[in-house]
Amino acid sequence: MWIGKIFFNVDVRQHGSGNIGTTNTYRVLGKVAGTFVMILDIAKGTIATLFPMFFNLNVSPIIFGLFAILGHTFSIFDKFKGGKAVATSAGMLLAIHPILFLCACIFEFSFTYLTSMVSLASMISFPIIVIMLFGSHDLWLGIIGLLLTIFIFLRHRKNIIRIKNGDENLVHFGFLYNRNKKNK
Repeated sequence: MWIGKIFFNVDVRQHGSGNIGTTNTYRVLGKVAGTFVMILDIAKGTIATLFPMFFNLNVSPIIFGLFAILGHTFSIFDKFKGGKAVATSAGMLLAIHPILFLCACIFEFSFTYLTSMVSLASMISFPIIVIMLFGSHDLWLGIIGLLLTIFIFLRHRKNIIRIKNGDENLVHFGFLYNRNKKNK
């Protein structure tokens, strides 16, 4: 929202899906703005999660990460509306488990390329990462990941309907996009 208003004099909430997150920013303002928003959203989750470690606080970093996710999703600057929590959750994962963050990035990009849908890629990637979290024998983190996955699916309810109806927005690259473009 701020990047659009400050640098482009555009309110992204009035365009595309109306969402203030990374995907809609890419769609409305382009690659540079979208990438910048993605980096900021990931940083938001990472910095918040690392905050108690920076200041040697006796509080679980996950609590701070979850508050960043909630603040992103229910922003006080946007009448308690916000993004869908994917990039900010990835930022929390980066702080807690950098290797799984890299795996999540690979999954997200791969599934986005295959489906040309960021929403579907996110909804496929999250459960895979949760399985990996449980596989790493970190029960607490696995449960948090499972709850975040449910939250992500709830935030993507409209996307799920559009996917079922065959009218979900496609990114302008990838297998499905190229196939559809070729068939037109």
